Amino acid sequence: MWVEIKKVNSLTLAEMWKEYFEGEGIPSRLLPESGLPIGQETAVYKVYVPEDKKHVAEEVLRKL
Repeated sequence: MWVEIKKVNSLTLAEMWKEYFEGEGIPSRLLPESGLPIGQETAVYKVYVPEDKKHVAEEVLRKL
């Protein structure tokens, strides 16, 4: 199961967070909050990580 770890206001920021988490070894997914297809630059996006990696992602965020 995937859980939300971050909410951002653009596709660029969402992709940045996805790359950051994956660089730390944490798989991630992006979904637009509106339900529209991915690609809308100004939409609100949610970044998801696997539930069993949530504590690792939270620790990574605390270190920033």
